[in-house]
Amino acid sequence: MADIAALAREFLECWNRRDWDGFRGSMADDYSYTGGDGQTHDGPDSGLAVGQMFATAFPDGKIDIRHVTVSGDAVTVEFTASGTHGGDLMGMPPTGKKMSLPVCTNPVFRDGKISTEREYMDMMHLMVQLGLAPAPAAA
Repeated sequence: MADIAALAREFLECWNRRDWDGFRGSMADDYSYTGGDGQTHDGPDSGLAVGQMFATAFPDGKIDIRHVTVSGDAVTVEFTASGTHGGDLMGMPPTGKKMSLPVCTNPVFRDGKISTEREYMDMMHLMVQLGLAPAPAAA
């Protein structure tokens, strides 16, 4: 059996290198991605599009892996995403502001490929850093 922790790390390192062939190649043919908004995107091309959308929005973007946990065929990867908002982000024009965002992704592997992935991030935290939303009131 493949070391799925290493496969999960390599998947994210492919994003860091902008190795789109390797990134897409990590996904099974029936891959599905569900983001923090609850929307599911089916197929490796959809997964590739999500990865490329964030790379376009943050051209200097980097993933810094903090912790990896394996349970059966599932992996939980905690990482910090950082970068400068230099491109379109879901219809929002670039602000030129820097961000640092904790993210948790949960890929499930089958035959050495990611079959499903759920990713969690606090988009409000991101929008505040980019100046696209007001900071929440202090308690």
